[in-house]
Amino acid sequence: MADKSKPIFNKRIFWDVDFENLHYDTKANFIIERVFERGDVADIRNCRRYYGHEKITEALLNAKFLPEVTMYLASAVINKPVTEFRCYKLRQLNPTLFPY
Repeated sequence: MADKSKPIFNKRIFWDVDFENLHYDTKANFIIERVFERGDVADIRNCRRYYGHEKITEALLNAKFLPEVTMYLASAVINKPVTEFRCYKLRQLNPTLFPY
């Protein structure tokens, strides 16, 4: 079985890390979360193609934090309700007083 070719992401997604030395397999959860948070449609497609549905679903459902917009996007992409997301459950445990 041939190795999967690494996806090409826009470097702006990883502006704060050493992009050239990013290990795609050992840092998979970080990469998936970051691509969904800051990437565009092409980046998300490349991410899904490389990691597959199961890995993407696992990483997003278990993320400690995702911005609300990202959480709803991820919910639509992986076809799971937001109530199954760990970050949603954590947010319910610590509601803000004035959410505006």
